[in-house]
Amino acid sequence: MKPKLEDVAKLANVSKTTVSRVLNNRGYLSQATIDKVNSAMKTLNYKPNTVARQLYKKQTHIIGLLFPTVANPFFGELVEALEIKLYNQGYKVIIGNYMNDPEKEMHYLDQLLSNQIDGLIVGTHNQNIKQYENAQLPIVAIDRIMNEDIPIIESDNYNGGKMATERLIQQGLTKILHLHGPTDLETPANRRKSAYVDTMNAHHLEPMCYEVDFSLNDINKKETFRQILKEYTEIEGIFVSNDIDAAMILQLAYEFGKKVPDNFKIIGYDGTQMMRNIQPDLTTIIQPIDDMATTALSVLTKRLMNDPTKNEYVLPVKLWEGTTG
Repeated sequence: MKPKLEDVAKLANVSKTTVSRVLNNRGYLSQATIDKVNSAMKTLNYKPNTVARQLYKKQTHIIGLLFPTVANPFFGELVEALEIKLYNQGYKVIIGNYMNDPEKEMHYLDQLLSNQIDGLIVGTHNQNIKQYENAQLPIVAIDRIMNEDIPIIESDNYNGGKMATERLIQQGLTKILHLHGPTDLETPANRRKSAYVDTMNAHHLEPMCYEVDFSLNDINKKETFRQILKEYTEIEGIFVSNDIDAAMILQLAYEFGKKVPDNFKIIGYDGTQMMRNIQPDLTTIIQPIDDMATTALSVLTKRLMNDPTKNEYVLPVKLWEGTTG
């Protein structure tokens, strides 16, 4: 028969309350009493009810990760880094893969909240969701503006956009197109476009921007890019706000007979390890994914302990040389 708490108390010659206090490290107890209880638990091979203890402490040691899709290399590598770091700190992880669907996101949030998780790390695109206003649930956002209270972890998007644009200009290009995601989303990634426009203007060049819906499937997105290359016949290079789209543009550039990098250049953004492995020639801006994960966990820990945090944490980016730009 599985030993119970009262069996431990009887063997240690203490009350059940004392055993509970030892298990939960609560109140003052002499070392002799603690040793007696631990010895009795070892003798009886007693395993405390972890769930009950967590509920007693109002902790679950579960962290929710809510991101658009782990199929995207950037989010996939970020979630992997977060999961490893959280596991090493004793947390379990629930991953919500919300696929740009706000209803699905709210469903995951309701599930996560009802499971009494300790905190959330989010990288979703949807704002104004009432569940995010839950003041009792520590939340950290990565590259997303959720509300004024939730701290944001991000790469230096502005400097990354400036680096990419400057590199193309320094190579003699004057007609440079920038492809970016929806600007109505409140995300620090919009600063990539701002940096592009500012840099082009600083060099007295005309900015050319084209917004691409990130929810397009690959077939529709590829057709959109074909139309762009047909419409903007004069462009000499493109700065693309993510590597997946940049790789697709690179493929189409060859289809259109462009010689990369001789008469057409491409620079992406994200610089994931996977993309650097399978498309090492793609020039891109590297986001510090591991550092972003480390910072997110550090900030979340502060939130869990009710320690003050900054509103924004900006981490440096660097250039992956490649050969396409």
